[in-house]
Amino acid sequence: MEPVVTVGLDGSPESLSAARWGADEAERRNLTLRLLHAWPLLVPESTRIPAEMDQNYWARRIVHNTRAEIQAHHPGLPVVGSLVADDAEHALLRAASESEMIVLGSRGLVPVESFFLGDISMPVVARAERPVVLVRASTGEDGPQPTRTAAGGVVVALKLHGPCDDLLEFAFETAAARGMPLRVVHGRSLPVAAYAPWGVNHDVAEGIVQDARKLLGQTLRPWRDRYPQVDVTDSTPLVSPAKAVVRAAEGADLLVVGRRQHHHAPAPHLGPVAQAAVHHARCPVAVVPHD
Repeated sequence: MEPVVTVGLDGSPESLSAARWGADEAERRNLTLRLLHAWPLLVPESTRIPAEMDQNYWARRIVHNTRAEIQAHHPGLPVVGSLVADDAEHALLRAASESEMIVLGSRGLVPVESFFLGDISMPVVARAERPVVLVRASTGEDGPQPTRTAAGGVVVALKLHGPCDDLLEFAFETAAARGMPLRVVHGRSLPVAAYAPWGVNHDVAEGIVQDARKLLGQTLRPWRDRYPQVDVTDSTPLVSPAKAVVRAAEGADLLVVGRRQHHHAPAPHLGPVAQAAVHHARCPVAVVPHD
């Protein structure tokens, strides 16, 4: 199968924003856009059934209407509509294994039911073999309107514990494709030893920052050489990694976080940084699986 960006559709405003975002990304990467809707009650097509009795009608309409809008704004983009007779989680996980990335709608922590975020989205994020991008609903009529600041660009969160090549490759490639700067964030909580009766021990805190900056520089050096066109900045704030990431995401065009692949774990899960990003960041969030 040719390389594709797959978007999961459910007819919600969030999934329409996901389709718009996915179309932009597919066009940047010269990939085909696949619009996927899973409908367990899908039946073989029949020309003898009146439209008002066709149980596939709404499923086909979701894909058709989204495809028409995308093609109107991206006339040169190859777009494939796909209806599958399967439950959404299984269909999305299978599609993820066949895609460069999969894009889903997200409602963050809004206290309402969502077809994707909740019963569907989180298991897909936790199990998918490829990057999953979660996109909030647009507030404008012309596509996603993220909050923008002078910072902008792509933000990637690094733990610096263990390999992170897949995460950095996705972040650098995305920043290069968009012609945007890349901001690398590594947050560290202060240990108990850093505190004194009068507050934070400056010497201990400064030593922690210097160690983190040295390790961060060593990690980024080969990627800076590989992507010289990407303007890279890095920071090591002395706050919890989750808080550092959410702060850095303000005004960003995309936040990239990693997810360790627990091959032998009974139930895949997201770490605290990915959880914070998915639920609290207002920009699109890409969760990248890596060893």
